[in-house]
Amino acid sequence: MGPVAATRHAVPSPTTPRAFSCACGRPVFFRNSECLACHRPLGYAPARGQLLALEAAPTRSGRGGWREAGVPARRAPRFARCANLDSAAACNWLLDVTEVMAGFTLCRCCRLTRTVPDLSQPEAGLWWGRIEAAKRRLVSSLIGLGLPVLSRAEDAEHGLAFDLLLAPLDGPAVVTGHADGVITLDVSEADDARREARRHQLGEPYRTLLGHLRHETGHYYWQRLVEPTNWLPAWRELFGDEREDYGQALQRHYAHGAPPDWGQRFVSAYASAHSWEDWAETWAHYLHLVDTLDTARSFGLDGERVELNYERFDANLVSDAGFLQLINSWMELTGVLNELSRSMGVADFYPFVLSAQAVRKLHLVHRIVQGARA
Repeated sequence: MGPVAATRHAVPSPTTPRAFSCACGRPVFFRNSECLACHRPLGYAPARGQLLALEAAPTRSGRGGWREAGVPARRAPRFARCANLDSAAACNWLLDVTEVMAGFTLCRCCRLTRTVPDLSQPEAGLWWGRIEAAKRRLVSSLIGLGLPVLSRAEDAEHGLAFDLLLAPLDGPAVVTGHADGVITLDVSEADDARREARRHQLGEPYRTLLGHLRHETGHYYWQRLVEPTNWLPAWRELFGDEREDYGQALQRHYAHGAPPDWGQRFVSAYASAHSWEDWAETWAHYLHLVDTLDTARSFGLDGERVELNYERFDANLVSDAGFLQLINSWMELTGVLNELSRSMGVADFYPFVLSAQAVRKLHLVHRIVQGARA
């Protein structure tokens, strides 16, 4: 890294907006399905990245439909609400007319879920709802970044599927992981007490539902965006050779832990286990910072406005001005957020230090995402 930069750049608009207003003018939030002030129904339109205030718009067939409130009826596109709205998933997403005509009743996010947990088990409905809420956050960001997000019903060969499984009381444990486009998640991870115990046991400072989902999609997008493409040589140069025996690498990691210098090369200790895990952890980290900056910028906050004289990453490390602005904004914003956390007496919001090598890896993720959008 070079000296502190003397100039600041214009703050970019969020890729995926997170601040919204109801037709009544009151603020509403990504998760809301109803305005708490005027009780107008709300729905998230994923293709637009907007939470819309809705009003009834019956179709010619007499079936119920919805349109954006305040838009002239002749110009307002019609929507349907996700069939999971009144389920434990409590989904507030919308389907557009093309999805309805194709016969879909579930939104883009809900139809990624191939297997729902056994809802007859205690707490299963609560945990399923928590997972779907985290998944909606993830999927909205993936769509905003322009990444391919299709279910198996829409793309049988390359589509993404989630199996949300809950182990029976006397049965084998569920192993969270990814295999050829299918992400399996142990639904009990949605239990805060169990997840916290595992977090301490495994020494993972950012073990959350959203973190799990972001990590596992990293494996999926490696198969989509890296393995069959011209990115693979550059990927191997930074992340290593994925042909190393994966099972042996994990056994070694769990037996001996991360190398003492892991912080100089990886975004997390677990990333040192194998090149695939290095990629998945770095991918998840990239999604963390992009979505958090999007949220901050949506509400008028940004690292570019923070009064911290950190040593900024510069072109001597990465010759990409857009990425440098992203990573430097992130470092300065998290510096303030960590201080806010300490003021509340809780753990640091961002308990990581990014090394130069980790930033180079994040930059490759950024380039691959930008390439997929193009």
